[in-house]
Amino acid sequence: MECVILAAGEGKRMRPLTASRPKVMLPVAGKPMLEHLIVSARDAGIKDFILVVGYKEQDIRDYFKDGGRFGVKVRYAVQRKQSGTANALLCTENLVKGPFMLLNGDMILNTRDILSFANQHVPCVGTVESTHPQDFGVLETEGHKVISIVEKPKEPKSNLVNAGIYLFDTGIFAILRGLSLSERGEYELPDALMEYASKGLLHHYTLSSWFDIGEPWNLLDANEKMTEAIFAQTDDGPSPDSADFIKGTIEDGVYIHGNVILGEGSVIKSGTYIEGDCIIGKDCDIGPHAYIRGCTSVGDNCHIGHSVEIKNSIVMNGTKIPHFNYVGDSVIGSGCNFGAGTKIANLRHDRRDIRCDGRDTKRRKFGAVIGDDVQFGINCSVNAGSSVGSRVKAAPNSYISGKINDDTILGR
Repeated sequence: MECVILAAGEGKRMRPLTASRPKVMLPVAGKPMLEHLIVSARDAGIKDFILVVGYKEQDIRDYFKDGGRFGVKVRYAVQRKQSGTANALLCTENLVKGPFMLLNGDMILNTRDILSFANQHVPCVGTVESTHPQDFGVLETEGHKVISIVEKPKEPKSNLVNAGIYLFDTGIFAILRGLSLSERGEYELPDALMEYASKGLLHHYTLSSWFDIGEPWNLLDANEKMTEAIFAQTDDGPSPDSADFIKGTIEDGVYIHGNVILGEGSVIKSGTYIEGDCIIGKDCDIGPHAYIRGCTSVGDNCHIGHSVEIKNSIVMNGTKIPHFNYVGDSVIGSGCNFGAGTKIANLRHDRRDIRCDGRDTKRRKFGAVIGDDVQFGINCSVNAGSSVGSRVKAAPNSYISGKINDDTILGR
């Protein structure tokens, strides 16, 4: 079976993180989310992939190339203008040969679900039960048949939502060519699904596990679950000094409690305390006397230095957090530098859920979203729920709260 993955969009809700990379290339557990999806599908037996690319497509092409490094075949279709999911799929019409699976690129699925889904009737849509169905396409069903799909209804009639995984045959393309623009000015795949549903042809299959990554804070949930999954691949889990996971250097006097991946060329210096599960990339300099807490993922070429504490966060490539810093429940872009004493708050005193950029994170603990190449002077304070754009420069002792646009200079 061929597999088409939609990976052309920018992901505007993921700003500022997508200012310099496609959404599907954002890291989860040390790898782009798109890689996790391809590997899960590969392990379910799918070897032929068509990636629909557009926004900053070269990043995707350079990373996956022809797929050989991953044991699969990868071809590309280009959506020059992001004008909806139906239009994106239509871009693959000349490449798809027969029945195929379609996946949204901004989610994570497990191999077991993909394998089971591949054996369903065509056409079929994957579903999950959601606690906030009003944020998705909501399905009405009778048994395994879909009666209707309503996008983001104010009063959902069920908690069963569209998970963004489908089975189609080439007949879908004739339907796509006949679609009209939606109210949002796009050609949308749910309109094509309704063509099937109106004839009683559309089936649904409920998945056991699904991570939709639509907002920056969703990366933290996915990172936690994927990190747990990596270390759960053996019956007892790997030991901290497993040769499969520790490829760098751990000095004497380092304490590791739990599981850690350490990339080649990385050094953990004496006095550092790590509570796994954690992932540290290549050529990193950790410590001395750093404290890295569970579910933290550090990219390549990072420096986490003296008396720095990092908890449940994603730190992307080339970022320096060198001394007396605290980062909790945050997503930090690449190439940032934290001045000594800079700290990110992650909890409201009233213990209410934190809002970021006007949106509810549905998290009681959340720090900040920091874009790429942000420079903090010494002793900066970043309030919980802040969104700091790329290339922001903050003078020493700056107080940072709310949304800060790209290229802003603070406190000059």
